[in-house]
Amino acid sequence: MDLLAGFSAIQIVVAAASTLGAAFIRGLTGFGFGILLVPILALAITPVEAVLALNIMAGLLALSEIRYVLREAERSALNISVLLVITTLPGLLLLDALSTGLARLLIALVALSAFVAILLPRRAAHVPGPMTTGLTGLSAGILTGFAAMPGPPVVPYYVGRDIPRTTAKASMIGIFGVAAMAGVTSGAVSGLLEWRIVVLGLALFPLVLLGNWLGSLAFGKVSDRAWRIFVGLVLGAAALAALVKLV
Repeated sequence: MDLLAGFSAIQIVVAAASTLGAAFIRGLTGFGFGILLVPILALAITPVEAVLALNIMAGLLALSEIRYVLREAERSALNISVLLVITTLPGLLLLDALSTGLARLLIALVALSAFVAILLPRRAAHVPGPMTTGLTGLSAGILTGFAAMPGPPVVPYYVGRDIPRTTAKASMIGIFGVAAMAGVTSGAVSGLLEWRIVVLGLALFPLVLLGNWLGSLAFGKVSDRAWRIFVGLVLGAAALAALVKLV
């Protein structure tokens, strides 16, 4: 507990409540953990601490679901993950270089961009071309380092296509798992990852498991159309909440 002494009781309560809620949404949709949690968590602790703590929790969660990912994910997830790793560290260094206020504003705008992207018309099921896939991977890496949010380019890539939701969910989980591990590694290499952030992430992880499990139970009980509508609502609510808090 001494390692958590740098965090106030209010910060820990906010972190715990927001983590449980974001994990439930992640279990239901396959994404949303970072998009929902980072804007809220970054109002309680610094953006860098929020991003790194999130990556620790998301990385551990992805490891627990690796069999599901290998069984159901689309092959494009591997290509996107490789490119993502390349640009994660530059994104984290950019976050560290900006002021806290500006970083929080940009993180909120990132969440808003994901909502706008999901409103675009659904596309055919075929895998997009190399350029689209490449830009998705590179931009997801930048956003992983900067905001622990690879979702804005990745979610529309899968949810915006006419593919089974199980495939979309498994592909996103796989990419987000790689993103989380790349984020933690970048934090360690850059010297920004402190032990108290590691302890905070580990302390919150049981709530992640609980929320994700409850969300997974709900995933099997909703229709494909309802699931896609819920995805859009989650993205919109996260972006709106982050912007309102900043104003």
